[in-house]
Parts: sequence; C-alpha cells; structure tokens
Amino acid sequence: MTDVQNGSGVLRRIFASDSSTAPATATSRSSSAMTGTAASRPSSPCIPRHWAPLWAAPGSPYASEEEAVQDALNLARGMSYKNALAGLDLGGGKAVIIGDPAHITEGGIKTEALLRAYGRFVQSLGGRYITACDVGTYVADMDVIARECDYVTGRSPEYGGAGDSSVLTAFGVFQAMRACAQHRWGAPTLAGRRVGVSGIGKVGHYLVGHLVEDGAQVVITDVRPDAVERIRAAHPGVEVAADTEALIRANLDVYAPCALGGALNDATVAALTATVVCGAANNQLAHAGVEKDLADRGILYAPDYLVNAGGVIQVADEIGGFVFDRAKAKAAKIYDTTLEIFARAEADGVPPAVAADRLAERRMADVGRLRSILVPADAGAEAGVPADAGAEAGSPVRRG
Repeated sequence: MTDVQNGSGVLRRIFASDSSTAPATATSRSSSAMTGTAASRPSSPCIPRHWAPLWAAPGSPYASEEEAVQDALNLARGMSYKNALAGLDLGGGKAVIIGDPAHITEGGIKTEALLRAYGRFVQSLGGRYITACDVGTYVADMDVIARECDYVTGRSPEYGGAGDSSVLTAFGVFQAMRACAQHRWGAPTLAGRRVGVSGIGKVGHYLVGHLVEDGAQVVITDVRPDAVERIRAAHPGVEVAADTEALIRANLDVYAPCALGGALNDATVAALTATVVCGAANNQLAHAGVEKDLADRGILYAPDYLVNAGGVIQVADEIGGFVFDRAKAKAAKIYDTTLEIFARAEADGVPPAVAADRLAERRMADVGRLRSILVPADAGAEAGVPADAGAEAGSPVRRG
C-alpha cells in the first residue's frame, strides 16, 4: 500500500487478489472498464489473479475500504470473463476511486491533480493495466490522465482515441436484446415490445435511442430528473416510471438494468413481470442462485458481462489504432454469441449465466495452455518479425 498526499486528501493504491476464485488471465494483456470514478485495466502476461487498484478519498459511498476492495475484485473477475467471452486477448481488472465523481467545484472530489495522480499510478504498472472510462469518468478525464500515463484508452478523437465507449456498449446491449427477442419470440426485433430501462446515463440514453428506432415501447426511470428530461426531450413518446421498484412491477416484456450492480435480487426477481432481462449494468446478480431463480420463473436472462462487452471491445480496438467500423463489427457479434449461449444452456440444462461462465472459462483454459509453448526472445527477429509483434497484436504467445 502506498499513501500519497494530494489536494483531495489521501490517495491510496491497494493491490488485492482473490486466489480462490480468480482464473488465470491466459493472455498477454488485459483491459477493462472501471467503477466509481475510475478506469479500465490490463493484466500482465499470465498474471493469475484479479488485481484491484483502489482510490480512497473523503466522502466514500462505500461502508468501508474493504467493501470497496471487494467490489473492485468482483468487477475485475467479471472483466476476465467479459474479455474471454468477447474473444479479446485481455485479462480482467477494475479501478475504483471512492468519492463523489463530480468536480470539486460542484461538491465532488475530482480535480486535475487527482486524475493525474491516478495516471501516475497506472503508469507505474508498466502496461499491465490499461485504463478507460466507466461510471463517473469521461473522455475529457482520460485526456487528463494521459498527461501522466501511456496506458490510457477512451481518449478523445482529436488525440487519436475512440471517444465515448458508451456508444458501442449500448450498441452491444441492443444486439444482445435482439438475440433475446429471436430466442423468445422468433424474430430479432423489439418492435411492439414494452422495454423498461432502469438507468439512462451514458449507456442507457443511447440504448433508448436504439429501442425507439426499432419500434419498441420504452419506459424509463432514473434518480436524476435532468437525465429523464433529456430523454423525454429527445423521445417524447417514452414513458416514465416513478422509480425502479415501480418499473419492475410495470407491465414489461423486457427489463434492462443499466445502472449499478446488484439489480437482480430475491425481491426483484419475485416482482418482475418481464420475461426477458437484458441490460448494461455490471454484476447484476446480487448473489449466487439468482440465475436459477430467474430460470425457474421462466425469465430469460442474458448474462451481463456478455451483453455489455461493446465498450471494452471499442477501447481494446483503440490499443492498436482505432477503426470504428472494425470495432462495431466486433460488437455486432454479441448477437451471435448470445444466441450460442442460449443454445448451450438449453442443451446442457443449465441457466444461461452458467453456460456463459463455462464458455469463458474454457477459452481462458485453452488459451492459457498456449503459455507453455516457449518462444525464444530472438525467434521473431530471425524471421524478420519485430520482437514485440506478438504483444502488439495481443497474442498469447509467451516470449523469453
């Protein structure tokens, strides 16, 4: 643990690992997105654990630092599975900055110094972690972090970045939802279906646009009145529920949790009217067994880390030079993967969440075994290939 004084208080870097649940990353890099006010990260070659850098500052929304570390570890583990299922040669990680993500002039903790200090911490990892946007951080923040750090994605286009990763996150969620519609109702469209979206922030508002364009009847809710008004101004036909509890009890075909984690718990599952759950939030299942409860009620659940992989696909593409059409084509494959997961779940007689875990774990294990094939450090050079070509391509080949 390292403590560094800055204008916002004490900034701590904590690395924690869970040796009992974390599978080997089995890849040469990893990248993910972050929560609170944080970023995404990569893990180094064959690091076998989920690493969680934690930012601690006054005004914590967590009950304790331990709770924040555990949340980061859970999110990091989810990123390992997300990247594996998305076919990316990346491991999993998460960063959490504890505190109100608003700028200090608006009552929060965010300052240039804080963001740059975070950048220096990420830089100290030497490329084992690549940071990006998530809840509470934005493209402009990534540009500030990049003043101290080489390992930043989700930067603004004027600096060669991909811009807002929420664009392809929402696109991927929509593709997964189309796959849900195909599986449940026999057609890959939400036209005429009633879809409830809880959380209309960076991802949710793009998702609403896709749904409206597809002909869905959309019902929204959010704790921020300004977010609701923005959606209503853009899409006057959208309905508004008083809160999430009212939304899940409304007459819905699809429920899309797009805010923070833990949205699917015992009470939620018991109250749901929707027969499909497909949303952008991370860690939607509040505890083990919820996936079975959903299946027992006949509710089709699209695993969250499968559904929301569009964002990490976008920022991963940026690592080698971003091409939007290429990244969008990769994100579109979420549709096919979702259908594959549903087919595997039915064939194996398990919930989709279990089928998704198995497929992700199989890829991590299969690719991980390639690490046993040792390649001399100068082998590529002898063949006229740069020594770091494999790493640049995200290859799982182990060198040296």
